[in-house]
Amino acid sequence: MSDQLSFEVLEKAIVALEDGMRDHEQYPQLLIVRDGVIQRFEIAMDLSRKLILRVLKEKFALDDVSANNKTFIREGARFGLIADAEAWMGHLEARNQTSNTYSAHLAERVFAKVPVFLPDARDLLMRLKDAVA
Repeated sequence: MSDQLSFEVLEKAIVALEDGMRDHEQYPQLLIVRDGVIQRFEIAMDLSRKLILRVLKEKFALDDVSANNKTFIREGARFGLIADAEAWMGHLEARNQTSNTYSAHLAERVFAKVPVFLPDARDLLMRLKDAVA
């Protein structure tokens, strides 16, 4: 790999997201906590996307993979970086929704996806580490 690939930032993002979920369990009435969890989801999803792309390009020499479409998810699944491509398509869709418009209904829908995303993010992290080991 061209320069040292570190997964520390994704690890920290996942921990921050888990912390946010615990905070929400303690203070479910606080919308600012829910919104913070959504923002942490966005960060973790963006970092996941960047790391998947980087590993696909540097480890598997796939230069034509783009973050602008869902190809990186399919290729990530093909190379064993992602266990469930359909689940990741759903994560990506939720992430894309957060950047288009804001509504309380949308926020609740995205927030509801976070518990499903967390185990997938942890699994991705393990698979990325194994791929570059």
